[in-house]
Amino acid sequence: MEKKLTLTDIAGMDKRPRVQLINSLPGFKSVNLIGTMGEGGNTNLAIFSSVIHIGSNPPLFGFITRPVTVTRDTYENIMANGYFTINHVNPEIYKQAHQTSARYDKDTSEFSATGLTPEFIGDFAAPYVKESHVKLGLQFVEKHPIETNGTILMIGKLQEVYFPENCLLEDGFLDLEKAGTITGSALDSYYQPQKIARLSYAKPDRPLKEI
Repeated sequence: MEKKLTLTDIAGMDKRPRVQLINSLPGFKSVNLIGTMGEGGNTNLAIFSSVIHIGSNPPLFGFITRPVTVTRDTYENIMANGYFTINHVNPEIYKQAHQTSARYDKDTSEFSATGLTPEFIGDFAAPYVKESHVKLGLQFVEKHPIETNGTILMIGKLQEVYFPENCLLEDGFLDLEKAGTITGSALDSYYQPQKIARLSYAKPDRPLKEI
């Protein structure tokens, strides 16, 4: 039997079940660790499930940060030094990644608190997660406040990317299943994805085929 909930029904739910439900509705989402560094050299690491692809030329990615009515270290660090990293979560580190959502004080690095390793590569001004298999380095380019709820869309331009060499196919497809990237649902569930198929480019006059 199909269940229906109206906006009124949802608004009447207790806070935690309501938040879990709403966060489940978009379906499976990416889960990434965003690494930043503050002006004083303190490293910060936080898990996000809102990373999205903005465009390919130039390569742009974004994520949503919650309202900055209280201290948001990720936001403040990006605004201070202009760089951040996006690090895919894999089965070996998902518990540490989840733990980064705890509210540590500003002087405590989530890297040291969770046992993950900050990795500075070259002169890039933000830390990568050494244990991550797919790592993106981005330069902040713009932000867009969302007036309805006070959140902010943060957009970065890709500067460099690291991944296992054997995961890149000849046509440019990056095999994330092979790389061990996992996905998530709601605020606390993690899954290992399994590919069903890759399909050919869709055209009106051509049947689809598996590639």
